[in-house]
Amino acid sequence: MTGTSSVPEIAAFVEFLSKERNDSPHTVTAYARDLADFAAFCGGYYGGAWSWAGVDRLAIRAWLGALQQRGLAKRSAARALSALRSFYRFLNATRSLEVNPAKATRTPKLERSLPTHLDRAEIDRLFADAKRRAEAGGFREVRDLAMLELFYSTGIRLSELAGLNEPDVDLVSDQLKVRGKGKKERIVPVGRHAARALRQYYRRRDTLLAETGQERRALFVSRRGTRLTPRAVQLAMKGLLGALSGSRGRELHVHSLRHSFATHLLDAGADLRAVQELLGHASLSTTQVYTHTSVERLKKVYHQAHPRA
Repeated sequence: MTGTSSVPEIAAFVEFLSKERNDSPHTVTAYARDLADFAAFCGGYYGGAWSWAGVDRLAIRAWLGALQQRGLAKRSAARALSALRSFYRFLNATRSLEVNPAKATRTPKLERSLPTHLDRAEIDRLFADAKRRAEAGGFREVRDLAMLELFYSTGIRLSELAGLNEPDVDLVSDQLKVRGKGKKERIVPVGRHAARALRQYYRRRDTLLAETGQERRALFVSRRGTRLTPRAVQLAMKGLLGALSGSRGRELHVHSLRHSFATHLLDAGADLRAVQELLGHASLSTTQVYTHTSVERLKKVYHQAHPRA
C-alpha cells in the first residue's frame, strides 16, 4: 500500500479532487502523497489486514507522531490530517462509511510566524536597482522589471504569475484576471508603474516572438519565446531581491513581495476584507496575519485618536 494506484479508494478520491473539486495540482499531489503514506503506516501499525472503517484515533495519533519523528513540519502534518479528514468525508458520501476518526483528532498547533516583507526604503532601493538594470540591459532585464512590478502591484502568487496569458491583462482598464487556488478566478487592479513596465516589455517580447516564430499566448516568456516556468520566475526574482545590501537580501523571496503588497496596503488604511479579496484568500483569518506587521498604521491611528498621545 505504498502508492495511490494500489488503493482504489485513494485513487478515486484523487480523481475527485482533480476533476470535480478542481483543486490545484499541488494540492492533489500533496493529498495523494499524505494518504499513501497513511495507508502504508496502517499496514505496519495493524500488522496485517486493516480497513478504513476499522481505523481509530489512536492509529491517526500514532501516524502524526511518526511524521513528527521524521522531522515533518507542524504545518505539513496539519495538512496531512486535513487530507485524511477530507478523504473520510469522501468515503462517507461515496462509500456509505459511517465513521470519520480523523474528525476528532486534534490538529497540531502551528507556530504563527510573521510574514517577511520589505519596508518602504527597501522597496525604493529594489525598484531603483531593477530600473537601472532594465535601462542598461536587454530583453531579460526589461522582462524581469515587468514581473517585479506586477508582483508588487497586484500581490499575486508565483504560480499565478507564471500561468498568466496575454488575454488576462487589460491595460486599457488597468486590470488583471488571475486564476488562483482551486482554479478560482479574481480580478485585481494593475498600478500605473506596472502598466508602464508591461508596455515596455511587450515591445521587446513582440520583437523576440517575431524572430523565434512562437505564438503570442504566454505573458512572460524566455529568450526562446517559450513560457517561463515558476522556477525560472523564482530565480529571476531571487537575482533582483539578492541585490539588496547586507544579509537582508538573503532572507527575501518571491512571496516577500506578496507579503509587502498586503502589509503596505494595510499600513495605508486599506480595509482588511478588500485585501483578502485582492490576495484571493478563502478565509479572512489568513489575511489577518498581516495586521500584526502593520505597526505604522496602528501608531498613526493612536497618535490621531489618543488625547495624550
